[in-house]
Amino acid sequence: MSVHNTRSDAGLTGEPIAVIGMSCRFPGAPDPEAYWHLLVTGQDAVTDMPAERAELGLGIEHGPAGKGAFLDGIDRFDPGFFHIPPREAALMDPQQRLVLELGWEALEQAGVVPADLRGGDTGIFLGATTGDYADLAHRAAEGSNVTHHSFTGLDRSLIAHRVSYVLGLRGPSLTVDAGQASSLVAVHMACQSLRSGESGVALAGGVELHLAPEKPVLAQKLGGLSPDGRCHTFDARANGYVRGEGGAVVVLKPLRRALADGDRVHAVLRGSAVNNGGGAGLTVPHEDAQRDLLRRAHERAGTAPAEVGYVELHGTGSPVGDPVEAAALGAVLGSARPAGEPLRVGSVKTNIGHLGAAAGVAGLLKVVLSLTHGQLPPSLHYASPNPRIPLAELNLRVQDTVGDWPGEGERLAGVSSFGVGGTNCHVVVASAPEGTASSASNAGAEGAGDTEAEEAAVAAVSPSLRGDTLPWLVSGRSAAVRAQAERLLAHLEGGTASAADIGLSLATTRTAFKHRAVVLGSGREELTAELAALAEGRRSATRISGTAEPRERVVFVFPGQGPQWTGMAGDLLDASDVFRARVEECATALAPHIDWDLEAVLRDTPGAASLERADVAQPALFAVMVSLAALWQSFGVEPAAVVGHGIGEISAAVVSGALSLEDGARVVALWSKAMSAAVGQGATLSVPLPVAEVTPRLSAWQDRLFVSSVDGPRLVTLSGDVEAVEALQAELVAEGVRARRVQTGLAPHRARMEVLREEVLGLLEPIRPRTPTLPMYSTGTGELVDGPVLDGTYWMSNLTGTVDFARTVREIAPGTDAFVEITPHPVLDMALRQITEDAGADAAIVGTLRRGEDGQRCFLTSLAQLNASGADVDWRPAFPADAAVVELPTYAFQRRGYWLEGLAATDATGIAAVAALQA
Repeated sequence: MSVHNTRSDAGLTGEPIAVIGMSCRFPGAPDPEAYWHLLVTGQDAVTDMPAERAELGLGIEHGPAGKGAFLDGIDRFDPGFFHIPPREAALMDPQQRLVLELGWEALEQAGVVPADLRGGDTGIFLGATTGDYADLAHRAAEGSNVTHHSFTGLDRSLIAHRVSYVLGLRGPSLTVDAGQASSLVAVHMACQSLRSGESGVALAGGVELHLAPEKPVLAQKLGGLSPDGRCHTFDARANGYVRGEGGAVVVLKPLRRALADGDRVHAVLRGSAVNNGGGAGLTVPHEDAQRDLLRRAHERAGTAPAEVGYVELHGTGSPVGDPVEAAALGAVLGSARPAGEPLRVGSVKTNIGHLGAAAGVAGLLKVVLSLTHGQLPPSLHYASPNPRIPLAELNLRVQDTVGDWPGEGERLAGVSSFGVGGTNCHVVVASAPEGTASSASNAGAEGAGDTEAEEAAVAAVSPSLRGDTLPWLVSGRSAAVRAQAERLLAHLEGGTASAADIGLSLATTRTAFKHRAVVLGSGREELTAELAALAEGRRSATRISGTAEPRERVVFVFPGQGPQWTGMAGDLLDASDVFRARVEECATALAPHIDWDLEAVLRDTPGAASLERADVAQPALFAVMVSLAALWQSFGVEPAAVVGHGIGEISAAVVSGALSLEDGARVVALWSKAMSAAVGQGATLSVPLPVAEVTPRLSAWQDRLFVSSVDGPRLVTLSGDVEAVEALQAELVAEGVRARRVQTGLAPHRARMEVLREEVLGLLEPIRPRTPTLPMYSTGTGELVDGPVLDGTYWMSNLTGTVDFARTVREIAPGTDAFVEITPHPVLDMALRQITEDAGADAAIVGTLRRGEDGQRCFLTSLAQLNASGADVDWRPAFPADAAVVELPTYAFQRRGYWLEGLAATDATGIAAVAALQA
């Protein structure tokens, strides 16, 4: 999903609002999928009060007050996920805790990365009426239950504010108390905020938990509770309601924006209305007020009452309330429908009880799921109609069995929720526009294809990386990584989503947490096996894991001699349009200066020029490195600076903008061609010793051995006459020093190259250096290139002087978060590790490709290493352009129990209060 912090210009009425995400925690239904299963299979979640409530000091009630639909584990929470200390978590109302988790899950279900909303105008509207946990805290004898966390933990307004605070949201934040209508009123208010442009996205819903032992007795005294613990909605046995608890959140956005952003639309809120039945009696519903409510809701929705196929009732099973609600529905909606086609009605309270402040959103979710599935679940405990409700006359029918949605075309429904003080709310809900419930595609970046020219450009150069290997990203806080893998494995069982769809969804709709793992595989079977290994804690050679640290400043490092190999990056010509396009640009720039075919060299085509030739190896390496840089950039990895080693400085100069591609090609082609005259006249030796220890040894070979580069604190490269190099190597090896020859027929960076000065300066005279647009650090001068200074004289100095790579990198290492060696094979890895360690810098160091290995898989491995270390990567190009976002399981919270101290010991206080009320 694409998220913008722009404001909608929709009017207060008429603008349809899309439901793009949802979450719930209901009795017997921890998520929307389980909720639908409970509904469509006609399950009744009402039970006796669970024994765990007594263990929490809440007591156990028997009889009608002890019946209800209860949540399990109300004390359990994952505070570390939300950066909440354990002590503070214990003093937080469990309703706050539950809503935090529901908000996160709803955004994940919508395919929204919560961090994308930070600082924007997302609104939070949550219905809540109870403060039982505050009552418990005040009752408990332990003084430790009253601390500086108590106010924010127990104040009911913080139920909404806490979500805004944790997610960094700056839109409206309201805890709505409209009695039992609270959550549906919250949805209504969220829609108004979206239509006015006050919010760009909104989270709306409600929560209710029953924690105070005396509360059900109060309801029983009022006469509201059903003696048999069931809601008999519209039934002759209607005798009150049974309590339920839980919560739900929906993610809302103006429909036109949701469609433009490619969101999955579950349903559309066409309009809504709120009023009050004042004057009828404080606890008595008013039929005229409910009729007016229904008319106004449909006027605002622009819908005809005759089009409504189903209404989710407030439907508590009250002997007084049910007949009033039925009469109003019949007068406004039933009468508008043809005879013989009654309006279907039902109530989810027959499944999960009356959720109080969360009742309205529970009904809304039932309707959204029914519209999505095209079925109407049964309303339970209905045997014969209430004699005070003439269903036939009102043209109503209780949906007491599973059935298909009535009618054809757009499905239209209503949801009602009423508060005991007279607040009434009704929402008109429609099915999603045809074709919008399917998943969004990965067809390019946001905004691509806005014009025909852009569409043509996207078609010509696809950013997608083709090949057999795909990445699956899994992350979490601490131990949750394995739990995340387990949950994903369970979700994949029996599923049909492709490996690419799953990978794209993991990469684009889930937060990248601190503890990260990237599994690589060539198909769903291999990836699933790798996922299982992760879940079980088994090692894997293809899995990349890491603990991420913020890594914003990435430096591209371009090596000099040595990383080239026959066939290097040739497979990437077919795997990446981005890489191929840049290689072709390099080939065009090189063409005036070479007599061989670049693509043939990279593909190792029979008869192609040999990389043994210096005038082939260096230009080919230049083209590969410049093109690999473009490939990294296509995955969102933009360098903060570049640095080059020796001939690698030419590639660095092009990437930084200090040289045009044409000038870079001229430098590398003509420079290497001139150097070819010196082939066979020298040798190069890599010595793993500090330069201070190596330099004194060179006096024995005066003018025959030189320090060509200082690569690291304990790594030096020498060049000179072949005999001198061989002699020093033998001497060092005899001393146990692992000195090794670098395979090149040249002895670069030495005084003998001075003979080429005039020739090189003449060849490079036409180049026109530029001021870099990206910082480039010179390993010749050790300084930042601050102007158009990379002329022929500079490149001649590069050829004849000493490359002080160690000094340059040491200077920039403290401010660098990661070094990426842009290379067909890493040759500077050891040097970079030595330098950063010596400088006390904690920079990640990764390569790009490796000699003889599959280019696509190797590049993805390097990307994974960088990403696992903490750097941001845009993974979308790793997947085919037709890959689509699919639904994934939400976060695997690592919950533990957090509760008020000493509460069990004070249980007698609550029991005494109950006894007093019952007397």
